Amino acid sequence: MKVICSSEQSLYRPEAVRWRQRMERMKPLGDTVVLLPCSMKKPYSNSKSHQKFRKVTRSFQELIITSPFGICPRELENTFPIQSYDVAVTGDWSQDEIDASGKLLEQYVKGKKVVANVSGGYKEVCKQYLDDCTYTAVEGKPTSPDSIYNLRMELKNHERIKRREKTLHGLRSIAIYQFGESASDFISDDTKTKGMFHKKVISDGKQIATLNGNTGLYRLNLPGGELLRDMNINVVEIDFNLETNSVFTPRIIKADENIIPNDEVVVVRDGDVVGVGKAILTGEEMEKCSRGIGVKIKYRVK
Repeated sequence: MKVICSSEQSLYRPEAVRWRQRMERMKPLGDTVVLLPCSMKKPYSNSKSHQKFRKVTRSFQELIITSPFGICPRELENTFPIQSYDVAVTGDWSQDEIDASGKLLEQYVKGKKVVANVSGGYKEVCKQYLDDCTYTAVEGKPTSPDSIYNLRMELKNHERIKRREKTLHGLRSIAIYQFGESASDFISDDTKTKGMFHKKVISDGKQIATLNGNTGLYRLNLPGGELLRDMNINVVEIDFNLETNSVFTPRIIKADENIIPNDEVVVVRDGDVVGVGKAILTGEEMEKCSRGIGVKIKYRVK
């Protein structure tokens, strides 16, 4: 689904506001953060400009500056809504746009070395909010051969990140984005993925989730539900035997107040996981409503 962002007012779209709030949870990997401009094509890696960047930057923590969403760590570029928003890339930024991105950028790169291959409004964000930053773009063209050369030469002075570390960090970042800061333990050190588009996420020999290629988010399996239950995240408590694929609100005892529609949730009875599925209502609505479906079950214990 396309998220149309056609004016500065798009800063206040619920999707953009929620994204920026969740970006406050994110932490970079390694000692160096490479700043890059966004692209019209999404995900960014599919664009010609980012294909040029990635030949040089793929072994470092990459951070894309964008409006109205603020910032996007590379590992989250396939995640809704950042993978499908539509905005005109003009390079001209209002002060409100600069502030929205700059505050997140300042927090994200704190204590890190920063290399910025940006120009125009992107560079203005860096100049206003970063005290120490190395710029590599020349003549306002981050994709020019000279800019790419400068970027490559500068990054030779910085420590690269191992591929396995980047993979685990990416999986954990998705979990933190989707479930909250305490969800980093959702991905253990032995976690691996199988598949190309919809990826099976396997930990301790069990499939805990599927990484949905359409949304870039996790779809829970029962073992993954047990992990969330243990972390007390997105838990819905019921008082009956779950024998259908719908959980109606009158039988819901308690629901995590942070749940919003379409969240992945774990359904629990007497402390035991009995199903996982997708929220239809908020956690508060699940507790207060006297009719209607609260959760649609994907997998349940039979």
